[in-house]
Amino acid sequence: MTARIQKGKLAIAKELYDFIENEALPGSGLDSETYWKNFEQVVVDLSPKNKALLVKRDDIQAKIDEWHRNNKFELDAYKAFLTEIGYLLPEVEDFQISTENVDEEIALLAGPQLVVPVRNARYCLNAANARWGSLYDALYGFDVIPETDGAEKGKGYNPIRGAKVIAFAKNFLDENFALVQGSHAEVTAYTVEKNQLAVNLKDGSKTTLAKEAQFVGFNGSEDKPTEIVLLNNGLHVIIEIDPINSIGQTDLAGVKDLVLESAVTTIQDLEDSIAAVDAEEKVEGYRNWLGLMRGTLEESIEKNGKTVTRKLNEDRTCKNLIGGTTTLHGRSLMLLRNVGHLMTNPAILVDGQEIYEGIMDALITPLLTIADIRGENTIKNSRKGSMYIVKPKMHGPEEVAFAVELFERAEQALGLPAKTLKIGIMDEERRTSVNLKNCIAQAKDRTIFINTGFMDRTGDEIHTFMEAGPFVRKGEVKGQKWFPAYENRNVMIGLQAGLRGKAQIGKGMWPKPDMLLDMYNTKTEHPEAGASCAWVPSPSGAVIHAIHYHQINVANRQQELLATEALALDDLLTPPLATDTNWSEEEKTKELENNCQGILGYVVRWVDLGIGCSKVPDINDVGLMEDRATLRISSQHVANWLRHGVVTKVQVEEVLKRMAKIVDEQNANDPLYTAMAPNFDGYAFQAASDLIFKGGEQPSGYTEPLLHAARLKLKGYTGD
Repeated sequence: MTARIQKGKLAIAKELYDFIENEALPGSGLDSETYWKNFEQVVVDLSPKNKALLVKRDDIQAKIDEWHRNNKFELDAYKAFLTEIGYLLPEVEDFQISTENVDEEIALLAGPQLVVPVRNARYCLNAANARWGSLYDALYGFDVIPETDGAEKGKGYNPIRGAKVIAFAKNFLDENFALVQGSHAEVTAYTVEKNQLAVNLKDGSKTTLAKEAQFVGFNGSEDKPTEIVLLNNGLHVIIEIDPINSIGQTDLAGVKDLVLESAVTTIQDLEDSIAAVDAEEKVEGYRNWLGLMRGTLEESIEKNGKTVTRKLNEDRTCKNLIGGTTTLHGRSLMLLRNVGHLMTNPAILVDGQEIYEGIMDALITPLLTIADIRGENTIKNSRKGSMYIVKPKMHGPEEVAFAVELFERAEQALGLPAKTLKIGIMDEERRTSVNLKNCIAQAKDRTIFINTGFMDRTGDEIHTFMEAGPFVRKGEVKGQKWFPAYENRNVMIGLQAGLRGKAQIGKGMWPKPDMLLDMYNTKTEHPEAGASCAWVPSPSGAVIHAIHYHQINVANRQQELLATEALALDDLLTPPLATDTNWSEEEKTKELENNCQGILGYVVRWVDLGIGCSKVPDINDVGLMEDRATLRISSQHVANWLRHGVVTKVQVEEVLKRMAKIVDEQNANDPLYTAMAPNFDGYAFQAASDLIFKGGEQPSGYTEPLLHAARLKLKGYTGD
């Protein structure tokens, strides 16, 4: 039985109530009675609307399922049907978003974006502090520099590898901060003369930057600077100089490192990358966000036998060229992803029923942000007094309108200025994709972000077409015509709606955190596509991806794209159904093994350990960043093949048990891990099985209902 505090109709878990009363409300200027009274009123008023939207989702999907059971897919007939049932809506008139008070990191700067689970304080702080990152460390520690020709990482410092790192970095400077003559590899000294960067070369000549405006500041003295601050495409690069440093000693100019402005923004995540099924787990996330917004969050860790305390970095400063000091923001600008409209949570009950978690997040997370909104903290996030809430998994413009209404009510309940709460619209559900312009229009004075999320979007694609026929193999989904149309239309509709210079247009995650060479070679496609941010899995990944935003001026690229036409809606509406299902038994088995191993590897950590995002080894032992979105596509894909007889239930059950043994072996060194084999009777294994065998009946193919139920059972939750 959960201990609860009664406030009006609200029965609040004591752990959450105590957190609000003792940590969140003090200093907010709000009194307890008023806060809970307003909270109750919003819940009572908006819960029926939330429920009705979910009923509409199910109703629409039931009609689509029935149509596919009775009709062979033909595009024109299908479009007419979607229009008839109110799925495909008439497009609104042209408009431009009018969002105000948006920080430059979102409105103007293009760069990498981190996404981190807000329940983990160390990850939160690492991400917030990843605004600035060492290029030397990112290159040395990962595979962008190959471990060939004596350049292995090894245990100690390898000077051969170090030399390759430095050569790469000097080439980066040459490509993006070219000198009038010569190379940065030939520089013997950087000095400042008459407000210009003076560069001495080893042949005795002097030069300067080809683009003088790229030099914006320095630290130290003019004749012996310790830092040279450069600027390109809105992003800073700092040349750190210390001839006494062990690395600086090896450099002609005493350069010890290049520090790149990297993770310009970070999404602190309360949704797909965490497991938070009750008040205890929600409070962990809420408490960390409160600490981030007050600037007080700290985390102590043991490192090399010593206790190291992590906290938020201060701002950086440098001497500018007009005799003053320039402040450089020390931290990534933080957005917070709330949960979507679907789930409820037992943290608060009304009349014995769990309230919608999205409503709860909207009424609690802005309360936690008040110090930052009002500028009462010394370590600031937003300098514009805004809070940036990323809202996931919305289906169409009605649901965006509901989120806007929810934000309005939250502002009123908390006494915040109108339109303080900005919205990031994640374009990851099919009904949003096909009506994206209408969705943005519903939030045109609050929109600060749209993005594409391939995994969730694919999960919804499969679920929507569950009855239409078997899908292509998972690795081939991106090769179908719907996918480029989805990615292109998101950018083009965003640009046409005026997001350029006002809001972010984002792209999805690089899923292989240890394979940064592949990322370096391929992720240029995101800024090239006109995206002003794209997700990366680590601070080091952010440093490497930042290079791409020096190579490509996104604002210019967006201007070029505005003169082009978006790809056709017809392409977007064409499903990735298999035209030929004559796969061999070996091919089908491999597909099942890949899917089932990924499902089990993620679910067992989620249910048993409460880990919502982690590097999960795939069937080839390649570590992949997994969250609920990747789980959704894998489980829906197997469910689809089952539905259409490509594979049998017996086959899937056999592969699940075989893969469970492999996952057990991969986790054998984890003392907290509980093996699934040989009994296969744990909550995690059952949840993984249900995600497949009950996949067709899950709302929109979402994984949360089954995951939450399994973890609550594991925690002994029996309800109230």
